Amino acid sequence: MRQRWRKAALTAHVVASLGWLGAVVVFLVLALAALRSDDAMVTAAGYVAMDMSVRFVIAPLAVASLLSGVVSSLASPWGLVRHWWVLIKLALVAVATVVLLLQLEPIAALADVGMASAPVASGEQWREAVVSLVVHAIGGLVILLAATVLAVYKPRGLTGFGRPPSPARVTARHGEESGRA
Repeated sequence: MRQRWRKAALTAHVVASLGWLGAVVVFLVLALAALRSDDAMVTAAGYVAMDMSVRFVIAPLAVASLLSGVVSSLASPWGLVRHWWVLIKLALVAVATVVLLLQLEPIAALADVGMASAPVASGEQWREAVVSLVVHAIGGLVILLAATVLAVYKPRGLTGFGRPPSPARVTARHGEESGRA
């Protein structure tokens, strides 16, 4: 891939990742506001805002971050499977994306029920549901921050795919190739 396209892929990845991180912070603020508010209308509005933010901002940015990260790594000298930090970052982002996508329906249900029964929306069952959202948002932030730290510090360590072949393997492979010819 040409350098211009590599830089474009990396830029898309950084923008999507930072947008995802910022959107999760906003989601956490909304969840905390819904959790702490005694006003049922504020709580119900928080549910709806969380649902809209996760469907139209957070989930698309998560998928964009994951896909652009794969494209960017394949086009870069780091590779997708050569370095442990890249594989760990990929695993973290993939897990966070899957957990996020699994939370879409519960968040939508919370918004639907919260709007239908706003006076009841501040009850104990809703409090537990919002506490779960707060915990998930904090977990997401921790994962995204860990992925960011890995991307910045790039700890050393090559996977088996990143290590140069040993001299014995090169000699054996060379012997096999010359035997076929």
